Amino acid sequence: MTDAPRTYPDLHEHLAELDRRGLLRTIDRPIDKDSEMHPLVRWQFVGGMAESERKAFLFTNIVDGLGRKYTMPVVVGAMAANPAVYSVGMRAELADIQAKWDHAIANPVAPRLVNNAPCHDVVIEGDALQGEGHGLDMIPIPISTPGFDSAPTLTATNVITKDPETGIQNMGTYRAALKSSDRLVVRMATRVGGAGGYQHYLKYQKMGKPMPCAIVLGCPPYVAFMGPQKLPVGVDEITVAGGLAGGPINITKGRTVDLVIPAESELVIEGLIDTVNLEPEAPFGESHGHVALEEFNMPMRVTAITHRKKAVIPSYISQVAPSESSVIKRVAYEPLFTSHLRNTLSIKGVKKVSLHEPLTGLLRVTVITMEKGTPRTEIWRALNGAAFFKGDCGKICIAVNDDIDIDNADSLLWAMAYRMNPIEDVQLIPHRGQGHGPKREHDNEEDSTMLMDATMKGDMPPLALPTQEYMERAKTIWQELGFETLQPQKPWFGYSLGDWLPYWDEAAKRAAQGKYLENGKISLGQQRQGFRPETKFRPDENPPGKPPGKPNNA
Repeated sequence: MTDAPRTYPDLHEHLAELDRRGLLRTIDRPIDKDSEMHPLVRWQFVGGMAESERKAFLFTNIVDGLGRKYTMPVVVGAMAANPAVYSVGMRAELADIQAKWDHAIANPVAPRLVNNAPCHDVVIEGDALQGEGHGLDMIPIPISTPGFDSAPTLTATNVITKDPETGIQNMGTYRAALKSSDRLVVRMATRVGGAGGYQHYLKYQKMGKPMPCAIVLGCPPYVAFMGPQKLPVGVDEITVAGGLAGGPINITKGRTVDLVIPAESELVIEGLIDTVNLEPEAPFGESHGHVALEEFNMPMRVTAITHRKKAVIPSYISQVAPSESSVIKRVAYEPLFTSHLRNTLSIKGVKKVSLHEPLTGLLRVTVITMEKGTPRTEIWRALNGAAFFKGDCGKICIAVNDDIDIDNADSLLWAMAYRMNPIEDVQLIPHRGQGHGPKREHDNEEDSTMLMDATMKGDMPPLALPTQEYMERAKTIWQELGFETLQPQKPWFGYSLGDWLPYWDEAAKRAAQGKYLENGKISLGQQRQGFRPETKFRPDENPPGKPPGKPNNA
């Protein structure tokens, strides 16, 4: 244990809580980390399971493609197999998570340096890092995308570097491919604006020195969530993690590098990143949903590996969304977008911002839900504000009303088909960077942005499905008959879209009661002459007993 108390759970306590809530599967049978582990977990994302049914997987009996056995267990999906898992890690209800982030960013807590750190229970240095089955080769790092990936790759990382000028540390989630027992290659993204670790790399390169680095696996959840979160440049993530925890995060000094690391980490890989030589890395299945092909990236020579006595190795399941990495980002990003439009830009009528997850991985399609009747100017301000809030998000931005299920592509297409006039409601904006994707900004190939207003421009007739009352009555009969379990897909009942009268409600009620003949008597009294067939009739404009007005379309 550390020599100081803490106000936050470590990974072991987090897993125990997931297990208590029925959100953890423990797999005790032998599983090949190179060909079976990630595909097994992947099935809960592509097998037709509801998001709420997804869980974390803890593998306790691990082998590799050569039949070698490993002593350390691996957990996949422990941070965000679904939003409920993320919520457990944040120790907050989903609705309260954004407020908790806002409070933490505004009220950071400095970390506390400790000497007796669990992450130093076992220390491996020097010759003990060399050879098959030693150093990196002893860690059960899975192949993320069997059939495409060329190496076991660290994914659930908190990669720590330090600005050589300011001394401020950065912690980012970057992938790292294993190359030998004491060498790996790190990809610190060169995306628009530059990742924090990459900015440090450029400074060390200019100084002609290698860059000290610590790759941390299995931080306490509050710390682990910092890697994917987007904070202002120069903010030390460990202080914001302290804000989440409501107390200082315990840190300790690295054994061979001048960096501080979370004391309760499961495993830490220390080393020096070469700022002169680059080495090919990948192919690797990336979070944008395509395989990243080989590129030159940053070799790192390992100087030490330290770990807890009973370390658990986390691995993010990423690649095609939905995935664990996309859930982590979606839960964190969507409230940020909503707050930006509502509070920073003061746009009226914004109900929520949703980043489309399946296949597009949050980065390409943004949907803004607007209140019905919001002025057109505010809708376009919202579309522009969302499109350019982050450089790699919002290539396609769509505004809809709140009756549209933003997670249902059919519902979005319905809004686009009936509520949008392309020549008036679509704008194309040039000069957008490629961002994170199979085409990258360093290829000097520009992209563009499309904005679409698919909100209702006025009242419309109801959705042509039986109303909720009758659908629920039929559902009861369905269940009494013992038919298959229903999973209602929105919209599953009809509702008014504004162009509807109480008069028609009464007529529909009589028809459903078998009294259609009464409706026939009423309509008989409303016969008129001098109109062309299909001329609109509204009982509020031509009620019974009122002389007919001038015929329309006569």
